[in-house]
Amino acid sequence: MTQSFWESEVAEEARPEQPAAEPRADERAPALSVDEFAALEERILRAVNLVKRERTGRAAAEERASEAEAKMREQAPMVERLEKEVNALRGERDHVRQRVERLLAQLDALEL
Repeated sequence: MTQSFWESEVAEEARPEQPAAEPRADERAPALSVDEFAALEERILRAVNLVKRERTGRAAAEERASEAEAKMREQAPMVERLEKEVNALRGERDHVRQRVERLLAQLDALEL
């Protein structure tokens, strides 16, 4: 056990310690001129304003969608009632058509 302890210490001492290469502050980012910084700031402000407008637009669209869904749910019973009424009227129309055709057929038979 002591031999492995000595081997690990020797191995660590044999490796020279290398400090982490930390870039200096002036090497991290390129220097920006005042005009470049102002242009960057302007672009960021425009992007922020665009995101705000889009969020506002999205919230308004979601509100309109929820209102439309509420109106649709409110009108659904009336739509069902009207569909039933239309179907009943179509059935009645077909019945009247059949009666008229029968009457016309009887009139045609009288004229012969």
